[in-house]
Amino acid sequence: MALVSLTQVLSACLTQHRAVAGVVVLGWEDALAYVQAAEAEGCPLILQAGPGARAHTPLPVLGAMFRTLAERARVPVVAHLDHGESLAVCAEAIACGFTSVMYDGSALPLDENIARTGEVVAMAHGLGVSVEGELGFVGYTAGVGRSGAPSLGTDPAEVARFAAQTGVDALAISVGNSHLMTEVGAQIDWPRLHAIQVAAPALPLVLHGGSGLDHALRAKLAGETNVCKFNIGTELRQAFGAALRDSLARDPARFDRIQILRDTIDPVAQATRRALRSLGPAPQ
Repeated sequence: MALVSLTQVLSACLTQHRAVAGVVVLGWEDALAYVQAAEAEGCPLILQAGPGARAHTPLPVLGAMFRTLAERARVPVVAHLDHGESLAVCAEAIACGFTSVMYDGSALPLDENIARTGEVVAMAHGLGVSVEGELGFVGYTAGVGRSGAPSLGTDPAEVARFAAQTGVDALAISVGNSHLMTEVGAQIDWPRLHAIQVAAPALPLVLHGGSGLDHALRAKLAGETNVCKFNIGTELRQAFGAALRDSLARDPARFDRIQILRDTIDPVAQATRRALRSLGPAPQ
């Protein structure tokens, strides 16, 4: 269909009581599976290149892959930079064809986070690119990722100022969610979430660590709150790993990586379809 911006896919979510998945891409096979799943469900999709993917595959390659998939897809697709650590990285992503960038200033003092995020917004908006910011800090499950760095909940008192002074199109918040959870069990801080919504009622909110939220909870959040984007990675990587191990076990003598990795596409697509259904009805 088309490569679109984050704003284009989130704009209707607040009124249609649904959300969009930001799926974490690590390679061609999972990206292809994600797009196939979105086409089957008839919903838009956000393909995300995070720090791990960028450390393994150069941004120009990821950008070309995302654009190719979007141009061939039957649904709108966003090419999104996840956890951009600097203005330079965000600028490189935009030059590579990404239509949305996240600048992650969550570890910075508030004033510095606002200033740096605002610089990214000014650059990106001038080029028609959307920007996601982060306020508060979404932590990492103990034993994985940043050595299990703990979360710092988003302060609702800071939200209105951050939104007004940065001009972000979406805001990632910390309300009990956590990155890299291998099992569901995250507990949402509902009073904090509601206070954030009151502070910025028209701003789409983002939850990283979507794999830690069970499907019923995702559906409730999508239908009843301003959470319009869920980042989902771990549960889909688990589906990939299981499919890969199964493929190798069925025929240990196989060595052609294309044949082996092809076996992962359908299982990952099926897992992705289940995840997409948890985010509310497809757009009409």
